[in-house]
Amino acid sequence: MLMLREINLLIKMSLLNVLSKSLWRQTSSPFINRAASIIYSKQLKSSCTLEREIPDFVVGTLETVVGTQNISTSLPVREQHGRDESHHVCTPPDVVVWPESTEQVSQVAKVCYDNNIAMIPFGTGTGLEGGAVGYKGGVTIDLTKMDEIVELNVDDFDVTVRPGVTRETLNNYIKDQGLWFPIDPGAHASVCGMCATSASGTNAVRYGTMRENVMNLEVVLADGSILHTAGPGKRSRKTSAGYNLSNLFVGSEGTLGIITQATVRLYGIPESMMSAVCSFETVKSAVDTVMQVMQCGIPMARIEFLDDVMIDACNRFSNLSHKVSPTLFLEFHGAQDAIKAQVELVEELAQINGGSDFHWAEKQEDRNKLWKARHNCWYATLALRPGTKGYATDVCVPISELPEIIVATKEDILKSSIVGTIVGHVGDGNFHCFITVDPDNPEELPVIKEVAERMARRAIAVGGTCTGEHGIGLGKRDLLVKEVGDGAITVMKQLKNTLDPKGLMNPGKVFK
Repeated sequence: MLMLREINLLIKMSLLNVLSKSLWRQTSSPFINRAASIIYSKQLKSSCTLEREIPDFVVGTLETVVGTQNISTSLPVREQHGRDESHHVCTPPDVVVWPESTEQVSQVAKVCYDNNIAMIPFGTGTGLEGGAVGYKGGVTIDLTKMDEIVELNVDDFDVTVRPGVTRETLNNYIKDQGLWFPIDPGAHASVCGMCATSASGTNAVRYGTMRENVMNLEVVLADGSILHTAGPGKRSRKTSAGYNLSNLFVGSEGTLGIITQATVRLYGIPESMMSAVCSFETVKSAVDTVMQVMQCGIPMARIEFLDDVMIDACNRFSNLSHKVSPTLFLEFHGAQDAIKAQVELVEELAQINGGSDFHWAEKQEDRNKLWKARHNCWYATLALRPGTKGYATDVCVPISELPEIIVATKEDILKSSIVGTIVGHVGDGNFHCFITVDPDNPEELPVIKEVAERMARRAIAVGGTCTGEHGIGLGKRDLLVKEVGDGAITVMKQLKNTLDPKGLMNPGKVFK
């Protein structure tokens, strides 16, 4: 066991950076991992103007607010809340609380505000840019126990949910009413967490992102005050009254307030659905087909691109047998006759571009198998190199720029001698790069970060964005400045300072 004197020796030997870089790596000693995590967390907090440690009386006050069963200072629990699905190092908060109502969230915020303690909202921990890690310590507010579906309005196609409700739970609840919530980022994410990151996913080409589907939000601000962005109880499908406060908080990543309730749009379950797979000889021919399909105005429900490495990984991981080449996964929603006409047109366009090996799936079990494989792309990529970790990044560009930028990214991955896959919601110009990282090779991560940086800068250069749906978090703060410019950053910081004058809401994220 690593003793305290040995930890002090490591610090004196200036090995702190070595430890911090390997926090995310599994070692033979869990104690070493935890010791390193504590050291790194202390180092981060020492450069912060916030409280470095939470006094016992504050912990006692928080316990009075949420109850003894809803607060924890144990290291395993804090570590669990100090990471998400990203490559960023685990940096635990000082305390974790589980409020059970908006009033409790408000009281927790007031306690933290009065004592200058950072607050980090936490949903299901499925983020990919370090947005939920306890970067500067503080209190993580885990919202999973607030899991009520408050109000379902079947005739009006909307629903109001608390932050613990996940998209899958919601869809199971409303499916018997002939309704569904189509925003699908792939993870078992919470609806309010999806609001915070402006999530989208495979269905965005047809149904939009969270920005287009949020009608009203209840938000607890840094000082504990409660805001309804469209007014209490309001759920009209459009409005031109005042500033659009709902969209101000959508994508704010917990840096402006804590979303404690969301009213979102619902849709009728389509009469018929059909999925398809089509293979191509080159990346360019596959992406050219996507561009032509969109230009023809075909109302695709999903149109996903997988490169040859990704389809090979899916074949192995999900027991499929598709041709190993650039591939499109397609889905059509609507009346059966209309779908057949759309399918014929898309097949014709694909064939013009050299598409072949069409496989159609109309039965639900066949479609489920196909899209489960697509949603498991992250894990399929990791399975290409057992024992590795994952690095995920995404960009979004104008559709006409897709062929060039995907080809350039593919070539960059090959030249860099790393193992990575490309998969994307290319119907709206968004694609991802999943890269495996060997935790025992310290030279890999810097190379991977350079590839991701070049990918983002190429996207920005052609009028795109450094992230279509992952968010800024910790990893893309410099790229945000490059993308929007100093003027926009100044306005964003002014908004942040107005709503969070002490800088307590999820500090260190979005801005440095």
